[in-house]
Amino acid sequence: MTILAVSSQVLVQNVIDGIALGCLYALLAIGLALIFGVLGLLNWAYGELIMVGGYVLVILSSIFLPLLIPLMVLVVVLVALVMERVAFRPVRRASAETMLITSFGVSFLLQSLALLIFGQNGRSANVASGLLRPVDVLGVSVARLDIVIVGVGGVLLGGLAVMLWRTTLGIQLRAAAQDFEVAQMLGVRANRVIAVAFALSGISAGAAALLLTIQTGVVTPTFGLTPVVIAFVAVILGGMGSLTGGALGGLIVGALSVAFQALLPESLRPYREAFLYTVVFIMLTVRPQGLILASHRIDRV
Repeated sequence: MTILAVSSQVLVQNVIDGIALGCLYALLAIGLALIFGVLGLLNWAYGELIMVGGYVLVILSSIFLPLLIPLMVLVVVLVALVMERVAFRPVRRASAETMLITSFGVSFLLQSLALLIFGQNGRSANVASGLLRPVDVLGVSVARLDIVIVGVGGVLLGGLAVMLWRTTLGIQLRAAAQDFEVAQMLGVRANRVIAVAFALSGISAGAAALLLTIQTGVVTPTFGLTPVVIAFVAVILGGMGSLTGGALGGLIVGALSVAFQALLPESLRPYREAFLYTVVFIMLTVRPQGLILASHRIDRV
């Protein structure tokens, strides 16, 4: 095999890895952007929804996988709805700062409960480990999980687009995002719309929890910390309140992460995140409103 052929295979491998990681980050960003679109809230406790999903997979790992996945997603959605009803609904009309502090409080509470129940050490989760095995695609070794990530991300984003633009509930959700008070005067039920947004965010978090648990195999009380930071970066980079921008931001962050891993000298690879966030900072300096400026909080997907 020639050097050129090897280089081509490495390039294709890196492109596939970048797309898969970008789709995972886009999935994370969409769940965060949904809540910001309706409430103007960057929900830091979104990471704990991912953590809850991971621990459900750990506890119920012996259950048949086709039953385990919807059960886990259902639990995460229920936790998201309880979070909205108990923590955020009472402060809905408060300032954005108050809601953000509330989200930090919910995050700390759920992390503390996980630490109390499961301890500080990670819990292993043997869920669909067969997806970590590679498969040959046109001469390139690709992890089955990467294919699943791209498929799940595409299906969820497409389904969300159909829901927002082809259903009555989706129209109400977009109307509430554009002008909440006017939407209420026109008959949109605020509690229902916000609950739907949190439920959709829970579905996104559940999907991310499944993929991350398969990928890492270990769940800890801080399992959702890194994903929520990545989601924050992707949402801000893409444009606050834009689902399209959030997805695009996730794809860019994933692509940059893989590119730095492949291109940086081995001695500098431990500082990959520093290079990544430096590039993001430069991009935001050039375009502080983000890549896509939403005409209202939830724009066209």
